[in-house]
Amino acid sequence: MTARTARASAPTSNSDENLPDASLVQVTSMFFKKSTPPGPASAGPASYEEVVRRELASADAETIAIVTAIAGLLGGVAYADRQVSPDELQVLRSALARIQGLTEAGVRAIEHALTRDATKLSTLDRPRHTRTLVELADRSLRLEVLGLLLELAAADGTISLPEVTTLRTIATALGLDQSDYNQLQARYRDKLGSLK
Repeated sequence: MTARTARASAPTSNSDENLPDASLVQVTSMFFKKSTPPGPASAGPASYEEVVRRELASADAETIAIVTAIAGLLGGVAYADRQVSPDELQVLRSALARIQGLTEAGVRAIEHALTRDATKLSTLDRPRHTRTLVELADRSLRLEVLGLLLELAAADGTISLPEVTTLRTIATALGLDQSDYNQLQARYRDKLGSLK
């Protein structure tokens, strides 16, 4: 008698009727293995969100969320054309330096984290950051952010097509309309790559 037929012919009590067959459990566990509990946290680099939280430790949660969202959008727009110029970094630093309570070392730490995470910022994180600003920022702050993003995109002398596409997407996601975008972009009309 094989193990399989022995199991099949073994008497079962009423309480065992609802339990899965041991072989089914074994097969299921082969395909749906539970992950092992994570070990100690790795000492990898902190995300830009963690860096903002650390550098603005005395700020309230809403301020940290807004600063994280703005910094994330700045990093994403800077990398929209897949390169971050020194002029764009200068605008980024300048914008970060205006944040109350952020030291020069904090500006450098956030800048480093943003440039390191640029690919993620320019793709995956953008919707979350725009949603945060729609929820927590009034219209005037969202317009100011869009103006700052346009200034950043224009810093290297040209607003490229990928930057324009990114900026238009952000404007819409921020709940701003086409006329808001056009009015702010008019300041940088001479920098539009499509017009050069």
